[in-house]
Amino acid sequence: MPLSPLQALIETDMRAVDAVVRARLHSEVVLVRQVAEYIVASGGKRLRPALVLLTAGALGYHGTDHHELAAVVEFIHTATLLHDDVVDESALRRGRETANALFGNAASVLVGDFLYSRAFQMMVAVDNMRVMQVLSDATNIIAEGEVLQLMNCHNADIEVEQYLQVIHYKTAKLFEAAARLGGILGGASAEVEHHLASYGMHLGTAFQLIDDVLDYSGDEAATGKHLGDDLAEGKPTLPLIHVMSHGSQEQAACVRGAIERGGREDFSAVLSAIRATDALAVTRRHAEVETDRAIAALDVLPDSTYKESLLQLARFAIARDH
Repeated sequence: MPLSPLQALIETDMRAVDAVVRARLHSEVVLVRQVAEYIVASGGKRLRPALVLLTAGALGYHGTDHHELAAVVEFIHTATLLHDDVVDESALRRGRETANALFGNAASVLVGDFLYSRAFQMMVAVDNMRVMQVLSDATNIIAEGEVLQLMNCHNADIEVEQYLQVIHYKTAKLFEAAARLGGILGGASAEVEHHLASYGMHLGTAFQLIDDVLDYSGDEAATGKHLGDDLAEGKPTLPLIHVMSHGSQEQAACVRGAIERGGREDFSAVLSAIRATDALAVTRRHAEVETDRAIAALDVLPDSTYKESLLQLARFAIARDH
């Protein structure tokens, strides 16, 4: 499902966001600029900043603070990617070498810290206490999600609810915050702001669940990452949890061993077990439920091209192949 109508709608705003990003990346320290510009320029769907722009537009906001906050959200997301890739020892993201593979772990961690602190400088400049509360809370919960995921690595006894908590904290929370920010700027009521946050949370959850599916079924050229990366890192994602709870004893034991050991040696056998138990279809159905909830949350918005784009984004979440 193409996103071209959505992209056309916010093209001018996104150019303004890009200009903010470039201006705020400036540092007198050359390595900071090099690493930050490398990761920001490496592509990506820019979904989180787009959420700020679309929700603000849906509420008729006129101003420029949404450009600043969209850039803040992108900086926070980029900082998490830098730290993620170090923790996961990843070598490939979006089809390119990761920053840690190119510049080293120390530089990646420290530039991630720079992006976090620059994001907080920018949100303070917006001078809205509610904005600062939402973003500071989100950043803290994302950090907790990172630690939860680390604790769950190589843990084959994780339950579905525990895994969904990791998704909600680590991934969906920033989607939620981005959607909420547009509501705050647009002067939304508490009820509308709550519904926008719900939309973002369910959308972000659906995106992560489809990422789980693509890790075992995607095209590496399209996804920009190696198949089986999660398995190699010992991450018990939903398809694996489903096999362990619904597969045969042999299938469950195979997946359990692969999670506990990590690595790619068992990838072929694990993939066979995933296919035999329809684990990807089950995970996709979970994502579809999340998407339906996201769509329902938008009922509070008046009809507009911005609302239609938010609906389109929800449909894209489960139709995408990258």
